[in-house]
Amino acid sequence: MILGGARGVGKAILHSCIQKGYNVSFCGRSPDVGNEIIRSYGLKDTLYYHPIDLNNTGEVRNFYAETIKRFQKVDALVLYAGITPVASILDTDEETYDQVFNINLKAPFFLLKHVLKSMMEARSGSIVFFGSAHMDYGEVNRAPYALTKSTLYTLSNHIAHHYAKYGIRSNYVVMGWTNTEGELALRAGEGMSEEELAEKAGAIIPMGRMLNSQDPVPAVMYLIADESRMTTGSLIRITGGEYI
Repeated sequence: MILGGARGVGKAILHSCIQKGYNVSFCGRSPDVGNEIIRSYGLKDTLYYHPIDLNNTGEVRNFYAETIKRFQKVDALVLYAGITPVASILDTDEETYDQVFNINLKAPFFLLKHVLKSMMEARSGSIVFFGSAHMDYGEVNRAPYALTKSTLYTLSNHIAHHYAKYGIRSNYVVMGWTNTEGELALRAGEGMSEEELAEKAGAIIPMGRMLNSQDPVPAVMYLIADESRMTTGSLIRITGGEYI
């Protein structure tokens, strides 16, 4: 089950899961985008797409219910979806604050409320949180985003500590500066081309380039696989050496 999965790294994870032969439930805002992904793979029986507004916890519950209806249980949950508005403490309005916390924190929390029950019954399960280098203190213009990512780390550790007795593991992947569709669109809005962005990032990131959508995938696939059954409460930084 992927919270997200129709774009960016989430879509790359979806593709890797399909290659492994997994049943996958994923979600997004556009029915057309999700249905086109399913059509392109020709896998109506093993893929399920749920159109969703992550500001609505009722829709989050329905996403879980439809996933269980089709696949009976959730072996792994990848919490990828999130938004990154440009907002410092000084210029964040209440609407922006609420939207960031609804999508980045409230939606995962209430999805976990349901998924954990399923995993407890099965006495197994893997949860992968997607974090950010902003979690430590964040750039000055990413204040609400930084708060949600640091709280998700606390939530990951909370689950790792309290639910290990049910065979459930929880780990946190810190994803660095990545050339996702959302990042490219954000920079384009600032008048920066993809080439200019790559040059800027290459000068900042110690490894010399920003991440692409494939870079975090191997770590996620390990964390949802049986090979990581004794790995929980971990944090892995896939950032090219970048620390905010």
